[in-house]
Amino acid sequence: MNSQQHYLTLLAVFACGLSLFAANETNSDLEAEATRLVRAHDPSTVVKCRDEYWVFCTGHGIPSYHSKDLRAWEPGPRVITNAILWIADAVPQNSGRDFWAPDIIHQGDKYLLYFAVSTWGKNTSAIGLMTNPTLNTNDSRYKWTDQGIVVQSHATNDFNTIDPAVCRDSQGKLWLAFGSFWTGIKLIELNPATGLRISPNSRMYSLAHSDKIEASYIYPHDGFYYLFVNWGQCCRGIHSTYNIRVGRSANITGPYLDKNGADMLLGGGALFLTTQGDFIGPGHAGIVSDGSRDWFSCHFYDAKLGGRPTLGILPLHWASDGWPQIQ
Repeated sequence: MNSQQHYLTLLAVFACGLSLFAANETNSDLEAEATRLVRAHDPSTVVKCRDEYWVFCTGHGIPSYHSKDLRAWEPGPRVITNAILWIADAVPQNSGRDFWAPDIIHQGDKYLLYFAVSTWGKNTSAIGLMTNPTLNTNDSRYKWTDQGIVVQSHATNDFNTIDPAVCRDSQGKLWLAFGSFWTGIKLIELNPATGLRISPNSRMYSLAHSDKIEASYIYPHDGFYYLFVNWGQCCRGIHSTYNIRVGRSANITGPYLDKNGADMLLGGGALFLTTQGDFIGPGHAGIVSDGSRDWFSCHFYDAKLGGRPTLGILPLHWASDGWPQIQ
């Protein structure tokens, strides 16, 4: 994207249709199964509340969508409807209305929704937290509450606090991955009771680095933690170069190695999902299970509709060697 305005314009249109490509194979039978009629950029992990799935994405106030079956989606309410006072001081150039790349998890008795506040091309950024006891809008308890800043970066830092991705490890500890360009993907531990950073100066781990890297996501599976990241550039419609890479580690703090044993901190990362045909620039990985199988969520730019950002939810398979595949 060339500017924040261009970025938000991309979000203002609906998109549909899907062509699929996995780095290891193509399966034309997936198209009908995975097509979605939903506009979305930087979708969160899909989360379930009672009998409905929810996803959140970049835009004014953080738009939401909900679904009973991961196929038919309806728009839900925006998360943020009132001004957040800390934004003006933390990120003065941000409008206070536009929020990027949310992620969400159900923790204890509430939902924790993380979001980024920034301006294009700058690392004066902050990740905030909103909480809600329920996502059911008919529940009298439904109310989003601002919990303040989780972590922030300044022009003097060598990292950028955008693209939050929350994860729970095998011991029940809560973690937040984030990062965009600069020195790459970082990880901090969170307080599971509050969702905030476990302490103001807690250790910040470095997980992955490449020239153009962002949009991390960590998923635990069968004794490993799988780190998905985006390489390339987003937000350019059909000219977007986003592609998704993956590595894994026995420890959530790393090191993360790809299939060839290359460390993701040193530029490693196995190609997982990339452009093919009208399916352009997939980004912002997420995984959700419907109880019988796993699904991989992302956005892509649909060339059939001029490169409009679209939500894709694709069937996910774990190969015999433990690596994920779209199949």
